[in-house]
Amino acid sequence: MTFGFPHGLALAACAVACVATPARAQNETMIEVLAPILAATDARRWDEAALRRGLTFPDSTVREQAALAAGRLGDPAAAPLLVPTLDDSVAIVRAAGAFSLGLVGDSGAVVPIIRRLTTPPMLDGESAAEMATALARIGGQPAADFYASVLTGREKLQVVDPAPVLARMVGDAWRLGRRAPVNALLPFLTDSLEDLRWRSVYALGRLRAAAPMLGDRMPAALLDKSASVQAAAARNLTKTFADSARVGSGTIADLLSRALDNGDPQVRINALRSLGSFHRPSDARRVAPLVNDAMPTVAVQAIETLGELGGPDASATLVRLADEKRSFAMRRAALVALAHIDTAAYRTSATPWAVSKDWRERAVVAEASAQYLGQPDATPFLKDADGRVLAATLQGWLAGADGASAPLLGAARGVTAHRDAMVRAQAAAALGRAADPTDVPALAGIVRMSATDSFPDAAINALEALAGIAKATPAGKARVESEFLRTARRPDDYVVRRWTEENWPEAAARWGAAWPVATGRSGLDYREIVRRFLLPTSPERAQHVFLEVDQKGTVELELFGYEAPLTVANFLALVDRHYFDRLRFHRVIPNFVVQDGDPRGDGNGGPGTAIRDELNRRRFEGMMLGMALSGPDTGGSQWFVNVSPQPHLDGTFTVFGKVVAGHGTLLRVLQGDLIRTIRR
Repeated sequence: MTFGFPHGLALAACAVACVATPARAQNETMIEVLAPILAATDARRWDEAALRRGLTFPDSTVREQAALAAGRLGDPAAAPLLVPTLDDSVAIVRAAGAFSLGLVGDSGAVVPIIRRLTTPPMLDGESAAEMATALARIGGQPAADFYASVLTGREKLQVVDPAPVLARMVGDAWRLGRRAPVNALLPFLTDSLEDLRWRSVYALGRLRAAAPMLGDRMPAALLDKSASVQAAAARNLTKTFADSARVGSGTIADLLSRALDNGDPQVRINALRSLGSFHRPSDARRVAPLVNDAMPTVAVQAIETLGELGGPDASATLVRLADEKRSFAMRRAALVALAHIDTAAYRTSATPWAVSKDWRERAVVAEASAQYLGQPDATPFLKDADGRVLAATLQGWLAGADGASAPLLGAARGVTAHRDAMVRAQAAAALGRAADPTDVPALAGIVRMSATDSFPDAAINALEALAGIAKATPAGKARVESEFLRTARRPDDYVVRRWTEENWPEAAARWGAAWPVATGRSGLDYREIVRRFLLPTSPERAQHVFLEVDQKGTVELELFGYEAPLTVANFLALVDRHYFDRLRFHRVIPNFVVQDGDPRGDGNGGPGTAIRDELNRRRFEGMMLGMALSGPDTGGSQWFVNVSPQPHLDGTFTVFGKVVAGHGTLLRVLQGDLIRTIRR
């Protein structure tokens, strides 16, 4: 018997096939164009032919991705390729091209960008806003003059809706530095639109030159009806601002003290942080009640502020907190604050943690003791069996010591061959202060051992120390040459090679360029990533994952596969390995970021590999998921979420997701809190 379709179904099947076949063919063509571009971006290899093909491809998705890739590569040769995208017929391509011109930073793009903003045809607000940001990133006097003319209304933009462009220019004017048009920004402090007021407060707060003009204006912003404006103002009203603005410290501090009653926790946190900069012990009684604030991050900030204020009232509160059954984050903050202001009380309160079975508690005391009390209190921790505690000891000692003391150098020289990479990194940093030629063999040994480390800190610190010795004296240079450079093997880690390119020409000349990177991926791998994330029908363009925080709740994250395909692929691979399960938030800064992804737990660990940055147009204006870095292209497994707007991070850190549910959970996360799991 022959089985077939009824006639009507056969026609329908034919119709579907006739439509699907061209779509599949188009997708395959897109894949063949996008895969080489993605491969070049990943390897940091300039491929002009692939970029030109992508920038002239009929599909706007391909043109957009090609424009972003050109900017990420950062080669000056990208600018001439990107300028024509300002006239693309599709807004997202224009926006991507403008964003990338800002990344490249070629001053030759300023005139074309200004011309496009001021001559027909009319632009959409989105692409025009990216052009405005690109001007601020590139900088220079022509860009600053244009900003001033637009903000004062002398120059009219050819934009359908200029409001988004104006907001972007107000918010990004700080990027122009000393050329920023401060006078043009001042009127926006009292604008009727909350967004413009907030952006002007933020921008002016980042411009030191603006302080003398803000003596009464910035304190007035603290009384604004908008909590976001108040929070931005509170962040700016530090002792440094008061001195620069020639405003009485007592006046500003009193305003901040009153802001501690504000109903918005972000305002309270920022007011606490700024109040601490005045170091007035009399404020401790006003701050002390906030250690019991309903918002735990406010309580932690209050504890840290007490450590800045000092005095008997602060000390008494901190002693009580250190002895109470509080969270790890709160007791940690109390102990560190005590070490800063009351040595005797600290020694008593720190005793249980100094002998704790939990390495984290010993590390807290080790670092605080080394930084604030010095050698006698730090020495016992140099024998700790856990390398993380020893590393914390050396780190604290380095932070608290000026120069290179004999005891510090003695401790460092004793651990240059330690199995823990961060111990070696701190030892190399200490030896670098001495610039002693006799340390060359030990530093060379640190570089050799770093070949199997999962992070490059030990290698880079040792190389920095060796370069310093070579520059200090002719004898040191000769010894570094004969005992290191002549025999040193070329580092495999491109992050290490890039450091030498930027800081030590003699080593770079021997080892060659850091780029392109050997990524370990094949052409088939890049085609698969394109299929997963970049096509209009890609299944993982907006993958969701769920982060379960022990005793706090669940946070839902949407990943931006389209904007950061390689970063998201790396993150999902770690999620599928359960890499993040049972890790703890190792860094939480109230009203700034929460950070995780370190298997060591001390902020220094990673997966043993690094990924390249995928900077994109997403901005840190909501709760966004970003890759943590120790420099460009150093991401691995550590990630962060900003819990308040942080425009200064835009275009510097890869945004690869956002929080879509569980915002309140993240606001309550403290250092030491446990991630039960991250799952799809």
